[in-house]
Amino acid sequence: MKKIIVLGCGMVGSAIVLDLHKRHNVTATDFNQEVLDAIKLRDNVATMRLDCSDHHALKKAVSGFDLAVCAVPGFLGFETLKALIEAQIDVVDISFFPENALELNDLAIEKGVTVVVDIGVAPGLDNLILGHHNANMQVDFFECLVGGLPSARTFPYQYKAPFSPADVVEEYLRPARLYESGKIVTKPALSEPEYIEFDDLGTLEAFNTDGLRSLLFTMSHIPDMREKTLRYPGHRDQMLALRSAGFLSDDKININGVDISPRDFTSKILFNSWKLGDTEDEFTVMRVTVKGEGKTHVWDLLDRTDHQTATSSMARTTGYTCCAVVESVLSCSWKQPGVSPGELIGSNFQIFTDVLQFLGERNIYLKHITIED
Repeated sequence: MKKIIVLGCGMVGSAIVLDLHKRHNVTATDFNQEVLDAIKLRDNVATMRLDCSDHHALKKAVSGFDLAVCAVPGFLGFETLKALIEAQIDVVDISFFPENALELNDLAIEKGVTVVVDIGVAPGLDNLILGHHNANMQVDFFECLVGGLPSARTFPYQYKAPFSPADVVEEYLRPARLYESGKIVTKPALSEPEYIEFDDLGTLEAFNTDGLRSLLFTMSHIPDMREKTLRYPGHRDQMLALRSAGFLSDDKININGVDISPRDFTSKILFNSWKLGDTEDEFTVMRVTVKGEGKTHVWDLLDRTDHQTATSSMARTTGYTCCAVVESVLSCSWKQPGVSPGELIGSNFQIFTDVLQFLGERNIYLKHITIED
């Protein structure tokens, strides 16, 4: 039994805490005491109120633990991870911050700590899949289609956010970086829509978003790579209308003597209509396609809300993938000083199969088919 500290206990962080607590000595931390109280009601977990932006307090708090799981909001992620590395503790991170985590690689090597980043569902599980195939074949194409959606389609947006609406809006604004014919190209978010058919779901719409992250640097030998977000048809048109009308602009406007950011205003309005209810059904869907050496590998994932444990599919697929990799780091199956994204870990066949088995034990299954070209 190892000592683990979990930083951030929101929807995903709390799922991580409750799973790891079954096998380890876990301390849950969050800035919000109400969040910690809610966790204690579900299980008798040790808790600690902690402000991760106070790096002195953070470094003191993690002293004596074997590993830290970083699940803080993205805007805190990079500096929190840097402070953890300086504190010389192994870290598994799912904060998905906008900065490049690989910039901390030299520091992690210097401090002798193992750091795994972006290890949720996507980024995360898709990276593991690509890393697995990249170790066994010459890959020339990678595509990830992924989305989290409510089971009920409610107009006009047909969408509920499993995390902050502000983060979703950012996804719809940030230009998407892809690899085409061996070169990085940049395209507008929401561009190149296409309809995709899924068993049990019907037709969804896919469009470009900036999701490749570390793959842009670690897998630059693969000539064609892209990630697209999945939504119900029609949602993209609504977002394009808001964007083109200026509702997502950061340029402040003055209304009755008050400067207001249209983007902040819109995010606040959307929060109410996009808020996912505690008992509301939702699902996470992902399709990963890897091509090379005359073969096409297709991996399909579909997971739904687990009402027995009151855990959303997004929390399950993100959090349990993270937990599986935590076990690999604690067991020293993956013990490599530096910053490692999922594609590097996926190259280890044993860890890859262990992660799939770990997820299967929690009723999260991936369907894999191989097509001969």
